[in-house]
Amino acid sequence: MGIPGIRHTIGLARWWHFSFDLLWLVNGLVFYVLLFSTGQWRRIVPRSWEVFPNALSTAVQYASIDFPSNEGFTNYNGMQIIAYFTTVFVAAPLAFLTGLLQAPAIAARFGFGRGVFNRQVARTVHFAILVWMVFFIFVHTVMVFTTGLVGNLNHIVLGTDTKSYWPLLVYLGAMALITGLWLSASPITLRYPGAVQVVGRWIVGWLKDALERLHPNASYSEKDISPYLWPNGTLPTSAGYRRLQADNWKDYSLRIEGLVEHSVTLTYDELRALPKHEKITQHYCIQGWSGVAKWGGVLMSDILEIVHPEPSARWVVFYSFAEGAGGAPEGRYYDCHKIQHMHEPTCLLAYEMNGQPLNEAHGAPLRLRNEREIGFKQVKWIEAIEFVETFDHLGFGQGGYNEDHEFYGYRMPI
Repeated sequence: MGIPGIRHTIGLARWWHFSFDLLWLVNGLVFYVLLFSTGQWRRIVPRSWEVFPNALSTAVQYASIDFPSNEGFTNYNGMQIIAYFTTVFVAAPLAFLTGLLQAPAIAARFGFGRGVFNRQVARTVHFAILVWMVFFIFVHTVMVFTTGLVGNLNHIVLGTDTKSYWPLLVYLGAMALITGLWLSASPITLRYPGAVQVVGRWIVGWLKDALERLHPNASYSEKDISPYLWPNGTLPTSAGYRRLQADNWKDYSLRIEGLVEHSVTLTYDELRALPKHEKITQHYCIQGWSGVAKWGGVLMSDILEIVHPEPSARWVVFYSFAEGAGGAPEGRYYDCHKIQHMHEPTCLLAYEMNGQPLNEAHGAPLRLRNEREIGFKQVKWIEAIEFVETFDHLGFGQGGYNEDHEFYGYRMPI
């Protein structure tokens, strides 16, 4: 349903969604300031229990098509007060909060993978608010048209109780502009996806960066582990991977190179001989589902102690055995993570899931767990790791395979 509205365009839809969310939030803050600085809040905040019988009486009049007199310029009736109060002071803040509750960075900091604030509850409430907003806008527009269009538009556009036709022209012009922009948004997005990605990153990238600064220290108990964790991703098909798998990873080795003092190659046995750590954390997929699992493996901070990254190393690139979805010419799946994230005690190179060796679908022999980020950044089937100063020279220079080809952002904490 998000612009541009075709398969495999979630990345582009998210830039539209978050960019206009920010516009909506700024607009809402300005509206709140004006409401309370002018005293207009008194018009839409119930200050007596009488508002409820008044609203019921008004509803009966509307239902009988015997509309009450339109006194909206000076006083709202009970039904209007309840509708405006619900929209402005209940639905709007809940939309903001339930949006944040769907962020892996928030859940990984405060433990919202379980309990009444879990992601599915947040998604359900978020969608219910969307339905309410659409319903409110529809009814509001119908009532503006049916209770005196010209007078109502004077109230809305000019803030005067007059009968000028200029507000009608302003309204028609604004609707034509909005409709034109909406109709052109999808074709423009499909034609210039890279531009949408760049503009979106410029608008909301700093907010995503702020969310990434939260420390993902939330952990869960054994009873929170999901009975089923959905596997995603295009499985490796190379002969080399199949040969290693058939030999139970005996000949697997992990190359770690780039801007480090000590490039190393660690065998599967050497990795498993390093201190093992287990973390029960929540996996967040960009498609909307999530699940809790216990991951066992090597701390990335221990890997840093082995290789000693150079001061110029700012990013850690994880290369997969697997090809990216869609078979693009660049081939191999990869993704980049901030080196600061690698110091977190929840950041693992996992070789176990729920006490068992990783199976193929979940990333055997090795996968990343960086709890700040959405699922597609948790690279599976890891073949190599590289420390770099910038990712401009990798792929299309966007920070990962999905970032290159599906126009996601390299920051994905929400």
